[in-house]
Amino acid sequence: MNLMHLKYAVEIAKNKSISRTAEKLYMGQPNLSRAIKELEDSIGITIFNRTSKGISITAEGEEFLAYARKIVEQVDEIESIYHKDGKKKQRLSVCVPRASYISFALAGFTSQLDITDPAEIYYKETNSMSAINSLLKGDCGLAVIRYQSTFDKYFNNLFNEKNILAETITEFSYVLLVSKNSTLARKDDIELSDLSEYIEITHSDPYVPSLPLNDVMKAELSEYVNKRIFVFERGSQFVLLENVPETFMWVSPIPQPLLFKHNLVQKTCNSNNKKYRDVLIHRRGYKLTELDNRFIDEVYKAKTIFL
Repeated sequence: MNLMHLKYAVEIAKNKSISRTAEKLYMGQPNLSRAIKELEDSIGITIFNRTSKGISITAEGEEFLAYARKIVEQVDEIESIYHKDGKKKQRLSVCVPRASYISFALAGFTSQLDITDPAEIYYKETNSMSAINSLLKGDCGLAVIRYQSTFDKYFNNLFNEKNILAETITEFSYVLLVSKNSTLARKDDIELSDLSEYIEITHSDPYVPSLPLNDVMKAELSEYVNKRIFVFERGSQFVLLENVPETFMWVSPIPQPLLFKHNLVQKTCNSNNKKYRDVLIHRRGYKLTELDNRFIDEVYKAKTIFL
């Protein structure tokens, strides 16, 4: 089995096209197709189905590519350790929920990096489905996912099925995030029904394994609210909340410096009894690196300080 052929297969799967991959690799498409055919012949399976509309990955191909990605990742890591200037590259790849305390953990982690050595840090804020998929494909070494505690059994079943180790970091209830100029900011006792005249800012990309999206959405979204703006970038969310007093957002508790910076306040809602969990996950058998452990330490430290 040729290592370059493995790299070619991983790149084709990423680009969803043989022709685009050939262009990116500066090689002829016939040569790339021939390399993949040789790879398929050597392992005795079909990785890609070729059609007039492009390619699709076979079931056997998906399984093979999961192993191939790990091999390519390990080879890249070895090359980075022993590259020409002899300095080991600092690497971290992690997926997390959109949580402010974890952003502060990233800042604490980054401040400890040795600036004399090369570094590649991949930090992706995303939903639990995307984080789990990235973990299983080997795109990240560890992840933090968030879900309602009532869905524990669904996630635990998935963890067992996919050989994922899980550790609860914290459990909490959401708070309401509003502008200091909002009438909600001056209200002592907020009920869910009080939100009916306001606009909710929400991520609304929840995921629970084995449950239809409609059922999950019903569990996440309040029946009292019929005006929502779906925004997936937290900077834009803060701009909206700060400048439009008629908006609100459900969030994990926000660190005070961030509230002050954006002229926001967080309020509890008496009738909100939903509990959420932030859970650290990684593949069984994955060996946590020094940087992984340093990042995890910062997450726990930030949790203690800000939650």
